[in-house]
Amino acid sequence: MANAKKTVRVTQHGSAIGRRSDQRQTLIGLGLNKRHRTRELEDTPAVRGMIEKVKHLVRVEEAD
Repeated sequence: MANAKKTVRVTQHGSAIGRRSDQRQTLIGLGLNKRHRTRELEDTPAVRGMIEKVKHLVRVEEAD
């Protein structure tokens, strides 16, 4: 598959309670709003930047 897009699997493991509103909004933008939710997202610079902003609340795995 020459056109296969790279993806990352992002799982929220920390709570958004007591966090700044921009961090909460970033989690929502990633499709995460409750602990232990997982999303498979396209590996783009924008997504990587969002992950970097909330890296203390999420786990990231390279998806196949």
